[in-house]
Amino acid sequence: MPEDPHLQGLEVYRVGGAVRDARLGWPVKDTDWVVVGTTPEEMRRRGFKPVGRDFPVFLHPESHEEFALARTERKSGHGYTGFEVHASPEVSLEEDLARRDLTINAMAETPEGVLVDPHGGLADLEARQLRHVSPAFVEDPLRVLRTARFLARYAGLGFVIAEPTRRLMRELVETGEISHLVAERVWTETEKALTEPWPEVYFRVLDGCGALAVLMPELAADPAALDEALQRLHRLPEDIAAEAQARWRWARLVEHLDDEDRDALAGRLRLPRAHRELATQAARTRTLLARVARHGLDGARVMAWLDGIDAWRRSDRVAPLISLVSLENPALAEDLALAWRLAQQILPKALVAEGYRGRELGEELTRRRWEAIEGVLAATDGRP
Repeated sequence: MPEDPHLQGLEVYRVGGAVRDARLGWPVKDTDWVVVGTTPEEMRRRGFKPVGRDFPVFLHPESHEEFALARTERKSGHGYTGFEVHASPEVSLEEDLARRDLTINAMAETPEGVLVDPHGGLADLEARQLRHVSPAFVEDPLRVLRTARFLARYAGLGFVIAEPTRRLMRELVETGEISHLVAERVWTETEKALTEPWPEVYFRVLDGCGALAVLMPELAADPAALDEALQRLHRLPEDIAAEAQARWRWARLVEHLDDEDRDALAGRLRLPRAHRELATQAARTRTLLARVARHGLDGARVMAWLDGIDAWRRSDRVAPLISLVSLENPALAEDLALAWRLAQQILPKALVAEGYRGRELGEELTRRRWEAIEGVLAATDGRP
């Protein structure tokens, strides 16, 4: 780093996650830097590209790593954005670190690897403890979600949240500050948590401090149902792509909710359409499993399921959902796979060639598909 011509003469420190994870033996994905004692004008003169909207952050012209000017913050309103940011050459590294949330995130090191740790972050790493830096923790309600998310990442390593920090998290709920978080920030943290190794921990922490009842009341309403839902987060269809993991985990989390509650939750969090649709498909599949368990399998239930997931137009949806069924009922999954394969072979163009048109075409297409499905079920005795 010292030989980098873009940084010659600047006082720079590696900060945050890169310092934390390197010492923890966790994979380091991104490296962030703090620059002390300079100005935005000087950063631009050196070729750095400004990208920060609320405070001065710049991208290195070659490595594209983030370099933020040292800054302080002062509470000026509610929520995550209710802060006045002060960045100037007079702000010290220690002042910048003091505004951070957890001690393990408030460490820095020089480019040569010399640690700067004014708040005992390394000791907390070794003690496997998530602890707030200062009482200013309560100024930012997003820290409740961030702390829960970090525990979802590190719980398997033995980490716990320090009890004084838990008290501050409950205080943010009790004062109503948590309700000022905007939907986008809540969803951003939740989606990240769904990709962590222990995502269920995130929701348990939020539930424990009362935040879940404020932000996702539909999930918090039934503790027993929530407990079952959290156990499903690790039960996903096979061969799910990494980029789809959060979407599938969300679908499994909310599949037990009725349509009204699921839609209300999705609307409050402003979920992407793909997440809403997959959650609906998982719910329809759950309904199929419940009906088959109670009444057995027949063509009407299979057709209702295929129609409910829009299988005829979106055939790509069927295989992952059959894989989901196999987690609970492998025999049913086999029957569904065969029924779908045969029904899918009955195409509208073949019936058009036979002279069917309009309403009669749709009715005959449904009848023949149903007939194909019933044939499969007859051969398997419609086993549940």
